[in-house]
Amino acid sequence: MSGSAEILCVGTELLLGNITNGNARWIAEQLAALGIAHHRQAVVGDNRERLIAELRAAAGRCRVLITTGGLGPTPDDLTTEAIAAAFGAELEERPEIWAEIQARISARGRPVAASNRRQAFLPRGAAMLPNPTGTAPGIIWTPDPAALPFPVQPGFTVLTFPGVPSEMRAMWQATAAPWFQAAGLADGVFASRMLRFWGVAESSLAERMADLLEGSNPTVAPYAGAGEVKLRITARGATALEAEALLGPVEAEIRSRAGSSCFGADDDSLAAVVLQQLRDRHQTLAVAESCTGGGLGASL
Repeated sequence: MSGSAEILCVGTELLLGNITNGNARWIAEQLAALGIAHHRQAVVGDNRERLIAELRAAAGRCRVLITTGGLGPTPDDLTTEAIAAAFGAELEERPEIWAEIQARISARGRPVAASNRRQAFLPRGAAMLPNPTGTAPGIIWTPDPAALPFPVQPGFTVLTFPGVPSEMRAMWQATAAPWFQAAGLADGVFASRMLRFWGVAESSLAERMADLLEGSNPTVAPYAGAGEVKLRITARGATALEAEALLGPVEAEIRSRAGSSCFGADDDSLAAVVLQQLRDRHQTLAVAESCTGGGLGASL
């Protein structure tokens, strides 16, 4: 059975802009690679009632909700508590989790704080998602829709991950990716390529590619950036090879129409492309800067 996924990132620091929300981007890339349809992302601060409201709303829209953040031991870490409240379950202590948390902290030569015990409480009926590198376990839980007074998508499941990127990624690779693959949620496999352009306006480029922008598979979408314009091509196929094969003809057509204004793809930068062309021609480049403050040299 196919189904859509949503990402919910928890933390007031995200709303204040204190840190960049790299977790959402990384998870989105992983979902695309697995062929999981992904339609919405949200950020909620460390507020119990707003978090509960967002959890219930998501349960009525998507098949899988992935959360990051709010699993720590401090009072503002509210994700697990809010999930239990949102879906009408009591929190219960798992002695085996508490024993593992104590052992892991002690092995690092640190004292075990009483607050760490909060991390051993999970909603009744939820399974633990092990955290191989940290003390905050996640959960994987499919609440009983018959016990809820609000609509829930059939098979709705929530998976929680810590906000620390290294812990989140390790947990994803070890537990979430295999679960998605076994759950039959994939609707094909996605592949994408970002073509990069210089010296052309977004509106002008879009006019030249108007018919391609209306395609459904692959899709083509324009993006404006700092000093450049981008076109993202995204294709869906039954396999990764099939999806990649669909990208080729559209990419070739775009490059043909754009000519020299298309300078590269994906992680290429204009500076890197210029340097490679100089290498190919056995040429060198010297830069003398004043008002640019060394910016050109730094880019190169």
